[in-house]
Amino acid sequence: MNFPTNYSSILKRVDAIDPIGYAKTRNFIDGGVTYLSPYISRGVINTKEIKELIFAKGYKYYQIEKFIQELAWREYFQRVWQVKGNAIDTELKNPQESVAHYQMIRNIENAQTEITAIDDQINNLYKWGYMHNHARMYTASIVCNIGKAHWNLPARWMYYHLLDGDLASNHCSWQWVASTFSSKKYYCNQENINKYCNSNQRNTFLDKSYEELPTMPIPAALKETVASTLETVLPTNETLKFDTSKPLLLYNSYNLDPNWRINEDVNRVLLLEPSHFKQYPVSEKVIQFVLDLKLNIQNLQVYVGELNELINLTGCTTIISKEHPAFHHYGNIKDERDWMFPKVTGFYNSFSSYWKQCSKYL
Repeated sequence: MNFPTNYSSILKRVDAIDPIGYAKTRNFIDGGVTYLSPYISRGVINTKEIKELIFAKGYKYYQIEKFIQELAWREYFQRVWQVKGNAIDTELKNPQESVAHYQMIRNIENAQTEITAIDDQINNLYKWGYMHNHARMYTASIVCNIGKAHWNLPARWMYYHLLDGDLASNHCSWQWVASTFSSKKYYCNQENINKYCNSNQRNTFLDKSYEELPTMPIPAALKETVASTLETVLPTNETLKFDTSKPLLLYNSYNLDPNWRINEDVNRVLLLEPSHFKQYPVSEKVIQFVLDLKLNIQNLQVYVGELNELINLTGCTTIISKEHPAFHHYGNIKDERDWMFPKVTGFYNSFSSYWKQCSKYL
Protein backbone atom coordinates (compact mmCIF):
# COMPACT_ATOMS: atom_id res chain seq x y z
CA MET A 1 0.00 0.00 0.00
CA ASN A 2 1.36 3.40 -0.94
CA PHE A 3 0.12 6.86 -1.80
CA PRO A 4 2.32 8.65 -4.35
CA THR A 5 2.06 12.41 -4.27
CA ASN A 6 3.22 13.47 -7.73
CA TYR A 7 0.31 14.49 -9.95
CA SER A 8 1.12 12.21 -12.88
CA SER A 9 1.04 9.12 -10.64
CA ILE A 10 -2.27 10.25 -9.16
CA LEU A 11 -3.77 10.61 -12.63
CA LYS A 12 -2.55 7.10 -13.52
CA ARG A 13 -4.38 5.81 -10.46
CA VAL A 14 -7.54 7.60 -11.62
CA ASP A 15 -7.18 6.12 -15.10
CA ALA A 16 -6.83 2.61 -13.65
CA ILE A 17 -10.25 2.65 -11.97
CA ASP A 18 -12.27 -0.52 -12.56
CA PRO A 19 -15.80 0.51 -11.49
CA ILE A 20 -17.30 -2.92 -12.19
CA GLY A 21 -14.68 -4.76 -10.15
CA TYR A 22 -15.07 -2.14 -7.45
CA ALA A 23 -18.79 -2.79 -7.13
CA LYS A 24 -18.25 -6.55 -6.85
CA THR A 25 -15.39 -6.61 -4.34
CA ARG A 26 -15.23 -3.25 -2.52
CA ASN A 27 -16.41 -4.68 0.82
CA PHE A 28 -13.52 -7.14 1.02
CA ILE A 29 -10.37 -5.94 2.73
CA ASP A 30 -8.35 -6.89 -0.38
CA GLY A 31 -11.08 -5.83 -2.82
CA GLY A 32 -10.81 -3.58 -5.83
CA VAL A 33 -10.94 -0.21 -4.09
CA THR A 34 -9.44 2.79 -5.88
CA TYR A 35 -7.24 4.27 -3.10
CA LEU A 36 -8.21 7.70 -4.42
CA SER A 37 -9.77 9.01 -1.22
CA PRO A 38 -6.63 10.84 0.04
CA TYR A 39 -6.49 12.83 -3.20
CA ILE A 40 -10.20 13.60 -3.23
CA SER A 41 -10.11 14.71 0.42
CA ARG A 42 -7.15 16.99 -0.23
CA GLY A 43 -8.78 18.53 -3.31
CA VAL A 44 -6.14 17.30 -5.75
CA ILE A 45 -8.89 15.62 -7.78
CA ASN A 46 -12.65 15.79 -7.42
CA THR A 47 -15.68 13.55 -7.76
CA LYS A 48 -16.95 15.37 -10.85
CA GLU A 49 -13.84 14.69 -12.95
CA ILE A 50 -13.77 11.05 -11.80
CA LYS A 51 -17.41 10.58 -12.82
CA GLU A 52 -16.80 12.23 -16.20
CA LEU A 53 -13.74 10.07 -16.87
CA ILE A 54 -15.68 6.87 -16.12
CA PHE A 55 -18.53 7.79 -18.44
CA ALA A 56 -16.06 8.89 -21.14
CA LYS A 57 -14.68 5.33 -21.15
CA GLY A 58 -18.05 4.09 -22.39
CA TYR A 59 -19.46 2.48 -19.25
CA LYS A 60 -23.23 2.42 -19.01
CA TYR A 61 -24.93 3.80 -15.92
CA TYR A 62 -26.28 0.43 -14.79
CA GLN A 63 -22.72 -0.95 -14.80
CA ILE A 64 -21.29 1.73 -12.53
CA GLU A 65 -24.21 2.81 -10.37
CA LYS A 66 -22.63 1.46 -7.18
CA PHE A 67 -19.36 3.26 -7.90
CA ILE A 68 -21.15 6.58 -8.52
CA GLN A 69 -23.22 6.06 -5.38
CA GLU A 70 -20.11 5.68 -3.27
CA LEU A 71 -18.71 8.92 -4.69
CA ALA A 72 -22.07 10.53 -3.93
CA TRP A 73 -21.81 9.53 -0.26
CA ARG A 74 -18.82 11.86 -0.03
CA GLU A 75 -20.79 14.73 -1.57
CA TYR A 76 -23.75 13.97 0.69
CA PHE A 77 -21.60 14.29 3.80
CA GLN A 78 -20.10 17.53 2.48
CA ARG A 79 -23.59 18.96 2.02
CA VAL A 80 -24.38 17.99 5.61
CA TRP A 81 -21.27 19.86 6.74
CA GLN A 82 -22.20 22.91 4.67
CA VAL A 83 -25.54 23.17 6.45
CA LYS A 84 -24.61 22.00 9.94
CA GLY A 85 -21.21 23.67 10.24
CA ASN A 86 -19.53 23.10 13.61
CA ALA A 87 -22.58 21.14 14.75
CA ILE A 88 -21.01 18.21 12.91
CA ASP A 89 -19.04 17.73 16.15
CA THR A 90 -22.30 16.99 17.97
CA GLU A 91 -25.09 14.45 17.55
CA LEU A 92 -26.85 15.26 14.27
CA LYS A 93 -30.12 13.43 14.95
CA ASN A 94 -30.25 11.37 18.11
CA PRO A 95 -28.33 11.20 21.40
CA GLN A 96 -26.01 8.20 21.58
CA GLU A 97 -27.53 5.55 23.82
CA SER A 98 -25.76 3.51 26.51
CA VAL A 99 -22.62 5.64 26.70
CA ALA A 100 -20.22 4.40 29.38
CA HIS A 101 -17.55 7.11 28.96
CA TYR A 102 -16.20 9.89 26.73
CA GLN A 103 -12.63 8.66 26.42
CA MET A 104 -10.63 6.45 24.08
CA ILE A 105 -10.44 2.69 24.58
CA ARG A 106 -6.82 1.84 25.34
CA ASN A 107 -6.73 -1.46 23.45
CA ILE A 108 -8.17 0.20 20.34
CA GLU A 109 -5.45 2.85 20.46
CA ASN A 110 -2.80 0.17 21.08
CA ALA A 111 -4.15 -2.23 18.43
CA GLN A 112 -4.65 -4.93 21.06
CA THR A 113 -8.36 -5.66 20.80
CA GLU A 114 -7.79 -9.43 20.46
CA ILE A 115 -9.61 -9.28 17.11
CA THR A 116 -6.65 -9.95 14.81
CA ALA A 117 -8.12 -8.46 11.64
CA ILE A 118 -9.03 -5.23 13.44
CA ASP A 119 -5.64 -4.94 15.14
CA ASP A 120 -3.99 -5.40 11.74
CA GLN A 121 -6.11 -2.61 10.28
CA ILE A 122 -5.31 -0.23 13.15
CA ASN A 123 -1.62 -0.90 12.65
CA ASN A 124 -2.10 -0.19 8.94
CA LEU A 125 -3.72 3.09 9.89
CA TYR A 126 -0.62 4.07 11.86
CA LYS A 127 1.77 2.85 9.18
CA TRP A 128 0.06 4.07 6.01
CA GLY A 129 -2.47 6.64 7.15
CA TYR A 130 -5.25 4.58 5.61
CA MET A 131 -7.89 2.08 6.66
CA HIS A 132 -10.34 0.20 4.44
CA ASN A 133 -13.84 1.64 4.76
CA HIS A 134 -15.35 -1.63 5.97
CA ALA A 135 -12.68 -1.83 8.67
CA ARG A 136 -13.51 1.73 9.73
CA MET A 137 -17.11 0.69 10.27
CA TYR A 138 -16.02 -2.41 12.19
CA THR A 139 -13.74 -0.32 14.40
CA ALA A 140 -16.40 2.29 15.09
CA SER A 141 -18.94 -0.41 15.91
CA ILE A 142 -16.58 -2.12 18.36
CA VAL A 143 -15.74 1.20 20.01
CA CYS A 144 -19.22 2.70 20.25
CA ASN A 145 -21.65 -0.20 20.36
CA ILE A 146 -19.62 -2.93 22.09
CA GLY A 147 -17.19 -0.81 24.12
CA LYS A 148 -19.88 1.85 24.81
CA ALA A 149 -17.52 4.78 24.21
CA HIS A 150 -18.97 8.07 23.03
CA TRP A 151 -18.20 8.44 19.34
CA ASN A 152 -16.52 11.87 19.28
CA LEU A 153 -13.02 11.31 20.69
CA PRO A 154 -12.48 7.99 18.85
CA ALA A 155 -13.66 9.67 15.64
CA ARG A 156 -11.12 12.44 16.20
CA TRP A 157 -8.44 9.79 16.82
CA MET A 158 -9.16 8.14 13.49
CA TYR A 159 -9.33 11.47 11.64
CA TYR A 160 -5.98 12.41 13.16
CA HIS A 161 -4.22 9.55 11.41
CA LEU A 162 -6.04 9.44 8.05
CA LEU A 163 -4.35 10.80 4.95
CA ASP A 164 -7.86 11.04 3.52
CA GLY A 165 -9.14 12.74 6.65
CA ASP A 166 -12.39 14.37 5.60
CA LEU A 167 -14.17 15.60 8.70
CA ALA A 168 -17.62 15.25 7.12
CA SER A 169 -17.13 11.67 5.91
CA ASN A 170 -15.34 10.66 9.09
CA HIS A 171 -17.64 12.16 11.70
CA CYS A 172 -20.88 11.42 9.86
CA SER A 173 -19.81 7.80 9.36
CA TRP A 174 -19.01 7.38 13.05
CA GLN A 175 -22.38 8.90 13.89
CA TRP A 176 -24.09 6.60 11.40
CA VAL A 177 -22.55 3.59 13.16
CA ALA A 178 -23.45 4.92 16.64
CA SER A 179 -27.02 5.75 15.45
CA THR A 180 -26.73 9.46 16.20
CA PHE A 181 -27.12 10.02 12.44
CA SER A 182 -29.12 6.90 11.57
CA SER A 183 -32.11 4.92 12.80
CA LYS A 184 -30.20 2.01 14.36
CA LYS A 185 -26.75 1.02 15.53
CA TYR A 186 -24.45 -0.88 13.21
CA TYR A 187 -23.11 -4.17 14.58
CA CYS A 188 -20.55 -6.60 13.23
CA ASN A 189 -19.71 -10.06 14.51
CA GLN A 190 -16.67 -12.28 14.10
CA GLU A 191 -18.24 -14.27 11.27
CA ASN A 192 -18.74 -11.10 9.23
CA ILE A 193 -15.22 -9.87 9.95
CA ASN A 194 -13.79 -13.26 8.96
CA LYS A 195 -15.74 -13.18 5.69
CA TYR A 196 -14.57 -9.77 4.54
CA CYS A 197 -11.11 -9.74 6.11
CA ASN A 198 -10.05 -13.23 4.96
CA SER A 199 -9.53 -14.33 8.55
CA ASN A 200 -10.60 -17.45 10.40
CA GLN A 201 -10.56 -16.38 14.02
CA ARG A 202 -12.88 -17.96 16.58
CA ASN A 203 -13.81 -17.62 20.26
CA THR A 204 -13.48 -13.84 20.45
CA PHE A 205 -15.86 -11.47 22.22
CA LEU A 206 -17.49 -10.90 18.81
CA ASP A 207 -18.02 -14.58 18.12
CA LYS A 208 -21.74 -14.23 18.80
CA SER A 209 -25.01 -13.94 16.95
CA TYR A 210 -26.37 -10.52 16.00
CA GLU A 211 -29.16 -11.01 18.50
CA GLU A 212 -26.64 -11.36 21.35
CA LEU A 213 -24.45 -8.34 20.55
CA PRO A 214 -26.74 -5.48 21.69
CA THR A 215 -27.19 -6.89 25.18
CA MET A 216 -23.69 -8.18 25.91
CA PRO A 217 -21.64 -6.51 28.69
CA ILE A 218 -18.51 -4.56 27.79
CA PRO A 219 -15.74 -7.13 27.14
CA ALA A 220 -12.69 -7.02 29.40
CA ALA A 221 -10.50 -6.14 26.39
CA LEU A 222 -12.47 -2.90 25.89
CA LYS A 223 -12.88 -1.69 29.47
CA GLU A 224 -9.66 0.23 30.05
CA THR A 225 -9.78 3.80 28.78
CA VAL A 226 -7.30 6.56 28.09
CA ALA A 227 -7.68 10.31 27.56
CA SER A 228 -5.92 10.59 24.20
CA THR A 229 -3.95 13.75 23.49
CA LEU A 230 -3.97 14.72 19.82
CA GLU A 231 -1.65 17.52 18.76
CA THR A 232 -0.52 18.85 15.39
CA VAL A 233 3.14 19.61 14.69
CA LEU A 234 3.21 22.32 12.01
CA PRO A 235 6.28 23.23 9.94
CA THR A 236 8.32 26.34 10.64
CA ASN A 237 7.63 29.42 8.59
CA GLU A 238 9.78 30.56 5.70
CA THR A 239 10.00 34.09 4.33
CA LEU A 240 7.22 34.77 1.84
CA LYS A 241 7.96 36.29 -1.54
CA PHE A 242 4.88 38.39 -2.15
CA ASP A 243 3.82 40.80 -4.91
CA THR A 244 1.27 43.19 -3.38
CA SER A 245 -0.01 44.17 -6.82
CA LYS A 246 -1.37 40.67 -7.44
CA PRO A 247 -4.30 38.83 -5.83
CA LEU A 248 -3.75 36.10 -3.25
CA LEU A 249 -4.92 32.59 -4.13
CA LEU A 250 -5.44 30.85 -0.80
CA TYR A 251 -4.96 27.07 -0.51
CA ASN A 252 -5.44 24.83 2.53
CA SER A 253 -5.21 21.16 3.49
CA TYR A 254 -8.56 20.49 1.78
CA ASN A 255 -7.70 22.37 -1.42
CA LEU A 256 -4.49 21.38 -3.20
CA ASP A 257 -5.86 21.48 -6.73
CA PRO A 258 -2.97 21.80 -9.25
CA ASN A 259 -5.34 23.10 -11.94
CA TRP A 260 -7.07 25.82 -9.95
CA ARG A 261 -6.73 29.10 -11.88
CA ILE A 262 -3.57 27.61 -13.30
CA ASN A 263 -2.94 30.29 -15.93
CA GLU A 264 -3.42 33.30 -13.67
CA ASP A 265 -0.54 35.46 -12.42
CA VAL A 266 -1.21 35.49 -8.68
CA ASN A 267 0.38 34.91 -5.31
CA ARG A 268 -0.25 31.32 -4.22
CA VAL A 269 -0.11 30.51 -0.51
CA LEU A 270 -0.91 27.31 1.37
CA LEU A 271 -2.28 28.57 4.69
CA LEU A 272 -1.88 26.27 7.70
CA GLU A 273 -3.75 27.94 10.55
CA PRO A 274 -2.83 26.75 14.07
CA SER A 275 -6.41 27.47 15.21
CA HIS A 276 -7.80 25.04 12.61
CA PHE A 277 -5.41 22.26 13.57
CA LYS A 278 -6.02 22.82 17.26
CA GLN A 279 -9.72 22.24 16.63
CA TYR A 280 -9.10 19.35 14.22
CA PRO A 281 -5.63 17.93 14.93
CA VAL A 282 -3.79 15.70 12.46
CA SER A 283 -0.61 13.63 12.63
CA GLU A 284 2.85 14.53 11.33
CA LYS A 285 2.31 11.95 8.58
CA VAL A 286 -0.77 13.84 7.40
CA ILE A 287 1.03 17.19 7.47
CA GLN A 288 3.90 15.74 5.45
CA PHE A 289 1.44 14.31 2.94
CA VAL A 290 -0.09 17.78 2.52
CA LEU A 291 3.35 19.35 2.08
CA ASP A 292 4.31 16.72 -0.51
CA LEU A 293 1.09 17.28 -2.48
CA LYS A 294 1.77 21.01 -2.38
CA LEU A 295 4.78 20.44 -4.68
CA ASN A 296 2.41 19.79 -7.59
CA ILE A 297 1.47 23.48 -7.59
CA GLN A 298 4.05 25.82 -9.05
CA ASN A 299 5.17 28.70 -6.84
CA LEU A 300 2.94 27.63 -3.96
CA GLN A 301 4.40 28.98 -0.72
CA VAL A 302 3.53 27.85 2.80
CA TYR A 303 2.49 30.18 5.60
CA VAL A 304 1.89 28.89 9.13
CA GLY A 305 -0.29 31.37 10.99
CA GLU A 306 -3.75 32.86 11.08
CA LEU A 307 -5.39 34.52 8.09
CA ASN A 308 -5.39 37.97 9.72
CA GLU A 309 -1.66 37.61 10.37
CA LEU A 310 -1.07 36.76 6.71
CA ILE A 311 -3.11 39.79 5.63
CA ASN A 312 -1.20 42.06 7.98
CA LEU A 313 2.11 40.65 6.74
CA THR A 314 1.34 40.99 3.03
CA GLY A 315 -1.10 43.89 2.94
CA CYS A 316 -3.16 41.90 0.45
CA THR A 317 -6.83 42.88 0.09
CA THR A 318 -7.92 40.65 -2.81
CA ILE A 319 -8.14 37.10 -1.51
CA ILE A 320 -9.51 34.24 -3.61
CA SER A 321 -10.36 30.84 -2.12
CA LYS A 322 -12.55 27.82 -2.75
CA GLU A 323 -15.75 27.42 -0.78
CA HIS A 324 -15.37 24.99 2.10
CA PRO A 325 -17.28 24.67 5.40
CA ALA A 326 -14.06 24.62 7.43
CA PHE A 327 -12.97 27.98 6.05
CA HIS A 328 -15.94 30.33 6.00
CA HIS A 329 -13.66 33.15 7.18
CA TYR A 330 -11.57 33.12 4.01
CA GLY A 331 -11.48 36.09 1.65
CA ASN A 332 -13.92 38.10 -0.35
CA ILE A 333 -13.96 35.95 -3.51
CA LYS A 334 -14.96 32.28 -3.26
CA ASP A 335 -14.91 29.86 -6.16
CA GLU A 336 -17.43 27.02 -6.11
CA ARG A 337 -16.07 23.52 -5.72
CA ASP A 338 -16.66 20.99 -8.52
CA TRP A 339 -19.58 18.69 -7.68
CA MET A 340 -21.05 15.68 -9.44
CA PHE A 341 -24.48 16.98 -8.54
CA PRO A 342 -24.19 20.76 -8.15
CA LYS A 343 -27.97 21.29 -8.16
CA VAL A 344 -28.62 18.95 -5.22
CA THR A 345 -27.87 21.17 -2.26
CA GLY A 346 -29.02 21.57 1.32
CA PHE A 347 -29.57 19.03 4.09
CA TYR A 348 -31.20 15.67 3.46
CA ASN A 349 -32.22 13.49 6.35
CA SER A 350 -30.78 10.36 4.76
CA PHE A 351 -28.54 9.36 1.90
CA SER A 352 -31.41 7.58 0.17
CA SER A 353 -33.43 10.80 -0.02
CA TYR A 354 -30.34 12.66 -1.26
CA TRP A 355 -29.57 9.98 -3.86
CA LYS A 356 -33.16 10.06 -5.12
CA GLN A 357 -32.59 13.67 -6.15
CA CYS A 358 -29.11 12.98 -7.57
CA SER A 359 -30.29 10.13 -9.76
CA LYS A 360 -32.53 12.52 -11.67
CA TYR A 361 -29.40 14.02 -13.19
CA LEU A 362 -28.02 10.69 -14.37
